[in-house]
Amino acid sequence: MTGTKKDLIQYRLDRAKETLGDAEILAEKQRWNSAINRLYYSAYYAVSALLISNHISSTTHNGVKPLFSVNYIKTGIFPTETGRIYSQLFTWRQKGDYDDLFDFDSEKVLPYFEPVKTIIELIEEHIHSKS
Repeated sequence: MTGTKKDLIQYRLDRAKETLGDAEILAEKQRWNSAINRLYYSAYYAVSALLISNHISSTTHNGVKPLFSVNYIKTGIFPTETGRIYSQLFTWRQKGDYDDLFDFDSEKVLPYFEPVKTIIELIEEHIHSKS
């Protein structure tokens, strides 16, 4: 990996962790729609770091989801549950951001904090094991 690519990967991993922290702050304030948005983005930054580390790119969020699934979930590199969580967060982020008269609550959002943290950790371990 070139220094620039390594820097970008680390930047995305750092953003994933920072954004997870943002989600925690929003949850403390009971801003559930915003918290689910930040949880999705936290996972997205980690997944995009993973894709970049393997010279895989997408210009859209819709493109990242199948690339992650085909290259890492269906191949067994990451557990099926990881792909399910990412896919659900993608759907819920869309719903929370764009659907009118819809609000998340603590029961829907809080159970996703640990899985997102795990996704970040798994991806970070995978990336670092290859370098």
